[in-house]
Amino acid sequence: MKKSVRIGAIALAASASLALSACGFGGASGGGSSDSGSKTTLNLLVPSYSDNTQKLWNDVIAGFEKKYPDIKVSLEVQSWDNLESVVTTKVSGNKAPDIYNGGPFAGFAGDDLLYDVSEVTSKDTFSDFQESFIKNEQLNGKTYALPWIASARALFVNNDLLKQAGVSAAPKTWDELLDAATKVSKLGGGVAGYGMPLGSEEAQAEAAVWMWGGGGSFGDEKKLTIDDPKNLPGAEQIKKMIDAGATQKNPGSTNRSPLMDIFVQGKIGMQVGLPPTVGQIKENNPKLNYSIVPIPTKDGSPFTLGVADQLMAFKNDGKKKDAITKFFDYVYSADVYVPWVKAEGFLPVTKSGSEQLSSEESLKPFLDVLPSAKFYPSTNPKWSSADAAFKALAGQLEKKPAQQVLTEIQKQADAG
Repeated sequence: MKKSVRIGAIALAASASLALSACGFGGASGGGSSDSGSKTTLNLLVPSYSDNTQKLWNDVIAGFEKKYPDIKVSLEVQSWDNLESVVTTKVSGNKAPDIYNGGPFAGFAGDDLLYDVSEVTSKDTFSDFQESFIKNEQLNGKTYALPWIASARALFVNNDLLKQAGVSAAPKTWDELLDAATKVSKLGGGVAGYGMPLGSEEAQAEAAVWMWGGGGSFGDEKKLTIDDPKNLPGAEQIKKMIDAGATQKNPGSTNRSPLMDIFVQGKIGMQVGLPPTVGQIKENNPKLNYSIVPIPTKDGSPFTLGVADQLMAFKNDGKKKDAITKFFDYVYSADVYVPWVKAEGFLPVTKSGSEQLSSEESLKPFLDVLPSAKFYPSTNPKWSSADAAFKALAGQLEKKPAQQVLTEIQKQADAG
């Protein structure tokens, strides 16, 4: 994820001190199988998530090389702004990294450049991943990447506003949400019951919250299904919330970030948020009395919108398969993986990692919903067009018929 989600401050560092040469990994090329002597060299290309990223990886590598003295890991850290262009340059120059921490993998998989990662992880490691996250890394029946870090969404609730409005419990279903939000909005004084961000910043996310929460889907790797009838209940519920006065004014042009600022200030009853909101509240309004609960759905069943970055392994000369397997098994072991994830402020993608962090009060609501995470169909070549269409058109749900808006989004997505 180019803007990776973190708990606390988000720091996508682009510092030159963290970025090494785009042409090599600490002096080693991506194609060679060893350096001096008999050591195997693994070239690792990763993004900078924070000012601490390089140190965290160096610590992991030091432990790995101590356990496997016959393997050397050559690390290269790049800013997210440079990462995609750097890996593209390396691949086109036959200097692909052996292991790459990044985002979309479908293009590399389509060119047969990647291992099926089930071939380069042990059965114990592979079975430890959350099933919903592994499924998101699959294309044409093969798993081309391992999820590395994750984020999820949940409903942030202003407990004081709900109490003032006579609402005794956080909503679990759409009907309960509509009732609670309408009552909160009637408090007046500039208070809104539910924060509905359908502006261009992240309209696709708010749309997914509702449409998927009603049993819909945006499609899969082969076909986009935005105008599918199963998405209509969610789109119509958005309109129902707006028409009932349960949201803030002008939801069709409101962006998520400034709207969440208003929630933090105590002027919105409920809004879907991300883990960084916890840190935002702690910094800007620590006295806010709030809770975090699962996102309400049509029937109350669990659901969250998931986001994940990946680790993938390039085949290169094929001589490093065993070393790559050892590296993956090492970095995903709970004692190594969990401290890294926690230090960078992410959610773990492994079952063992979630178990270790389950006692973290601020993380538990997000960890609880990870197994039910659903994802954008990012392996579909037209998803980028669909994403842009949502951002441009979803706000029209405020005034246009729901089916008409879905049809227009589908048409624009299909046009590419």
